[in-house]
Amino acid sequence: MIENDARAAVSAAIAQVAPDIVTEDLDDKARLRQDLELDSLDFLALIETLAQTTGVDTPESDYGQVTTVADLINYVAARG
Repeated sequence: MIENDARAAVSAAIAQVAPDIVTEDLDDKARLRQDLELDSLDFLALIETLAQTTGVDTPESDYGQVTTVADLINYVAARG
């Protein structure tokens, strides 16, 4: 998957899980849990939404690799 497609998928998933976040203004360096204030359930919903829309499964052992918006985009792009 190319980066632009991954970026669009991540933005759409974030918008679905946390509709109060303005995805057009997302900073790639924003931390998912701290800066976007996604709690554990929101984070899991984000991972599940991305799995459903992109087919990219993120095992729990990889959660530490996806701490920022950019990390998640790169993860989806590399595996999609």
